[in-house]
Amino acid sequence: MPRATYTYDPSKIGERGKDRMRFELGDTEVSGEGQAAALSDEEYNAILESYPGKWRRAKLALVESIMRRFAYEIDEKVGPMTLSLQERYESWKAMYDQLKSEVSSMSVPLANAAAVSNDHYFYEGIHNNPNSGGTELDEGGKKNVP
Repeated sequence: MPRATYTYDPSKIGERGKDRMRFELGDTEVSGEGQAAALSDEEYNAILESYPGKWRRAKLALVESIMRRFAYEIDEKVGPMTLSLQERYESWKAMYDQLKSEVSSMSVPLANAAAVSNDHYFYEGIHNNPNSGGTELDEGGKKNVP
């Protein structure tokens, strides 16, 4: 299995790619062979390729992955030292929730194919009742008044 790479080039922030996504997510500390970075270059590239032209959806998938990695971490206290690891999860969860609401508000609902076909459920005169008198139209489209 090839070794994961962790790189960041701030001069490429203007391009829609791994470096810009790292910048937007704040995952720019790549020193230490992945000890500080949340995701590898290969993970960023794989997700960006999975969502071509859908930047926010790719970003949502990446944030979800990072959030899930931190979800199992717990707060620890050893003597006078306290590690609040759960705060990292809460921070990523808040970002995930915000992005999810943005992405869902951007999507267009799909129409039911039957509703937009030529066979309409509703039609002119659907509520006409020939037994009530005076609500039916004659052949010329004029209202019959008794």
